Amino acid sequence: MPVLASTPVDRMNGPYPRRWWALLVLCLSLLIVVMANTSLIVAAPDMTRDLGLDSSQLQWVIDGYTVPYAALMLLLGAVGDRYSRRGGLLAGLAVFAGGAVLGAAAHSAGAVIAARAVMGVGAATIMPATLSLLVATFPRVERARAITAWTATSGLAVAVGPLVAGWLLEDHAWGATFLINIPIAAVALVAALFLVPPSRAERQGRLDLVGGVLSIATVGSLVYAIIEGPHFGWGAGPVTAAVVAGTGLVAFVLWELRHPQPLVNVRMFRLRAFSGSMLAVLMFFLGTFGALYYATQHLQFVLGYAPLATGVRLLPLAGAVFAGAALTGVATPRLGMKPMVVAGMAIGTAGVLLLTRIDAGSTYADFLAPFLLLGFAIGLSVAPCTDTIMGLFPESELGVGGGLNDTALELGGSLGIAVLGSILATSYRHNLTAAAGDHLPPAALHLAQDSVGGALAVAQRVAADPAGGPQAAAQLVAAAHRSFADAVAHTSLIGGIVMAAGAVLVLLILPGRGDGRRPQAWLDSEPVAEEVPAGSV
Repeated sequence: MPVLASTPVDRMNGPYPRRWWALLVLCLSLLIVVMANTSLIVAAPDMTRDLGLDSSQLQWVIDGYTVPYAALMLLLGAVGDRYSRRGGLLAGLAVFAGGAVLGAAAHSAGAVIAARAVMGVGAATIMPATLSLLVATFPRVERARAITAWTATSGLAVAVGPLVAGWLLEDHAWGATFLINIPIAAVALVAALFLVPPSRAERQGRLDLVGGVLSIATVGSLVYAIIEGPHFGWGAGPVTAAVVAGTGLVAFVLWELRHPQPLVNVRMFRLRAFSGSMLAVLMFFLGTFGALYYATQHLQFVLGYAPLATGVRLLPLAGAVFAGAALTGVATPRLGMKPMVVAGMAIGTAGVLLLTRIDAGSTYADFLAPFLLLGFAIGLSVAPCTDTIMGLFPESELGVGGGLNDTALELGGSLGIAVLGSILATSYRHNLTAAAGDHLPPAALHLAQDSVGGALAVAQRVAADPAGGPQAAAQLVAAAHRSFADAVAHTSLIGGIVMAAGAVLVLLILPGRGDGRRPQAWLDSEPVAEEVPAGSV
């Protein structure tokens, strides 16, 4: 009869015997956290129609999850370090499932946003716990393989989320995309009790609550400003949030530098391996999530694919992630971390730039190569970055390390969706106004300018109007499709340039193989784990 995993992993004489089963549980937990965002991409049109969401409400249905998720990860990772990493995982799964229940039962925009926020709190507990438990459970010689599997799961979730959501939406309402999380969370929670060993930091100290509050204010305000400013204008709210984020960052750094047991040893950012890896993770997910955000809309609204068909067409991206992960597991120990990361960023940049070829006559075949390149780049490079980041943290700070890695990931995704999404919307609005502005009444033009989905809704009304007719509706649809395709190409050019600049910075920042020297200032701080040379993971 199976027994609960009860012996702390740090007190075992050898490697934990069930560690690969534990990894499966950790990957399952990670899967639902990432799927919670990617599945919403294909559920958004049905949700918008049924709840009557405007563009601002729809944005906050998405970002009601993102803000608490990003803001709380660092503090909750530190809480797990001090009290119980497995306990944090279990609590996060329970909160996440509770938020999914609330979301499935919601009948208003406010209720859905609140449910998503609850799920975001659960996700902020789960994510750093999965990574810290992985590092605590696996010996160093096996850790790179385990982190590669963890990274590949993220890529799998990017494609599986839309696929599962699309399958459910064939016969069910959008609430089913919330309900699917509940049995998965329940299985992961029960399995964690039997397969994941307890773990917490050996050195117990007082939790840096002031640093935690400052980190929440800084990251939360930053994500809010990133979301609100580009999409809805830099009014009083986003500007205030940006000021709070900047002030909070300065206060956080000053506080952490003086605190005897800081939440984060900010001197780590002087280590080129650490800062370069953090930047690479951020840039990867900026480009990938931004490109997927508008590419998925193109598949649905321009090419006319149903949610399930859209999900199926994202599967090559997941397959490419696994291919890249398999290659990096073999090549990184031989070539070093820096060549793999820079090569991956170059491949990802090429994938985004290929989307500049998109026009009104493009088909799914024009998206296939970009999807394959983006997936392969993630699989090739994100795992070495994560392994390097986690390898620089001592056992007592693994949750903080996981929180920092995941915060870079989430900030990158938020930036990609918000900034590239804003560029897309502005370009689409300009193109559509030039193409159809003189042929629509002001109210209809405003709705059509809001999104390509809005333009298609206006076209349906025009088709039903005897004064307009099918011909006018067809002209509006063609104009909307052409305007959106041109916006995709324009946005991809800017996104590709940003990713290329990021690749150059990473190339300059990351140390060469074997160059793992620490600055003298590092020696004056609290001792941590030995730095892993960037070329040795």
